[in-house]
Amino acid sequence: MGVRYRYNGEISDSVGLLISILVRYPEIGTINYEPGARILKFSFMLRGRVPREELEEFREQFVKSLATFNLLEQREAQVIILDYHCFEQLTVLEVQRDVGTLSQGEIDLIMTLVRQQFGESLVADVNENVQEEDLLVQEEIIDHMLESIRREATQKKLIAFREEGRVLVFNKQK
Repeated sequence: MGVRYRYNGEISDSVGLLISILVRYPEIGTINYEPGARILKFSFMLRGRVPREELEEFREQFVKSLATFNLLEQREAQVIILDYHCFEQLTVLEVQRDVGTLSQGEIDLIMTLVRQQFGESLVADVNENVQEEDLLVQEEIIDHMLESIRREATQKKLIAFREEGRVLVFNKQK
């Protein structure tokens, strides 16, 4: 059984991109698209309160790793930001990247860095029904939609998240 989408109306590439990213990467809690700034914001949730020193050290290494990746790919990233918010029983990481230079390979790198650093404390909504070939198809879709969104002139601010095993996408109002 593969991944299925149920929707009313037409799916724009920006909506499809958010859906595909959340399906492919169950560790991403929410994803926002800000069309004015042309930025994707990925949010990760971590169980417990991560010490500020650890987060600062991770932020430094994370930004250096992405900058190096983009240098090797001969791209100049406009926005690479990692921010965090600590709560009593939860830490939220927020990664911001410009869609103009973001690639599927870089999303894989982001995921690898977050998984390696935070492992078991990373909250993930794993779907046992998603098969390996579905994941590979999602990667191809993400790559295609990233290319398409660079040309798309949508002005819709979008947010996507999971709820009870479903991916929901909403148009954020001002």
